[in-house]
Amino acid sequence: MDDLLRRMEQYANNLEVLVSEKTEELSQEKRRSEELLYQVLPRPVAQQLMLGEMVQPEQFECVTIYFSDIVGFTSLCANSTPMQVVDFLNELYSTFDRIIGFYDVYKVETIGDAYMVVSGLPERNGDSHTREIGLMALAILDAVRSFTIAHQPDRVLQLRIGIHSGPVCAGVVGQKMPHYCLFGDAVNTASRMESTGQPLKIHVSEAAKQIFDKFGTFNLELRGEVELKGKGFVTTYWLLGCSDSDPRPPTPRVPSTIELDSNNPYPLVFMG
Repeated sequence: MDDLLRRMEQYANNLEVLVSEKTEELSQEKRRSEELLYQVLPRPVAQQLMLGEMVQPEQFECVTIYFSDIVGFTSLCANSTPMQVVDFLNELYSTFDRIIGFYDVYKVETIGDAYMVVSGLPERNGDSHTREIGLMALAILDAVRSFTIAHQPDRVLQLRIGIHSGPVCAGVVGQKMPHYCLFGDAVNTASRMESTGQPLKIHVSEAAKQIFDKFGTFNLELRGEVELKGKGFVTTYWLLGCSDSDPRPPTPRVPSTIELDSNNPYPLVFMG
């Protein structure tokens, strides 16, 4: 009888340990799932989804949008192996991601060599969205000037940047793979600012320039009249610098709990 009681007690203890271990594993998986969602959606939007709430599309009167693109990317790819291209983009975007972490911005997506960032949503920040994007763009451009392409060290990385401010509509699209998307003419205009820009320069629209001027610290130079598809000729500017740059130097990157997972030997990279 005593032996039976001891065995039952031991079984109960083992069961308690097993339940505790499984509970901890479940908690870790939950944290990883939450972090994964936070990396693909803005935190306030992700929190709404986790609470089972419907995320309604929302209109924003004015945000600032950043687009950048690598000049000569097709040529670079033609002279690289697929793995070299992936390693290059991973290193470059990791550099960008470290920088944007210091600003009130949200990375909307990356498609190939295109990188899109916005400020002013989903949480509004007054006119600060233009300042945040401007400072971020200057920091990114500064980092690009000293960036070395590992497999083509003699090649100068040439990034073209465009900035525009205007109204957009934003919402979550998709259920299995939800994506926070922006819609509106401002998105197209920001993209046009990038495509009509020049390497290693920040091309700014008149709308964004007017908000930059409110701060009195940004140095902009008139570029002149530029033809934008669907808009005709418009006046644009170059963003040269900021006298009150509020520098926020990147710090060493801290791996996420997902990347630290011993069962996941490869860093998690989001292309979007």
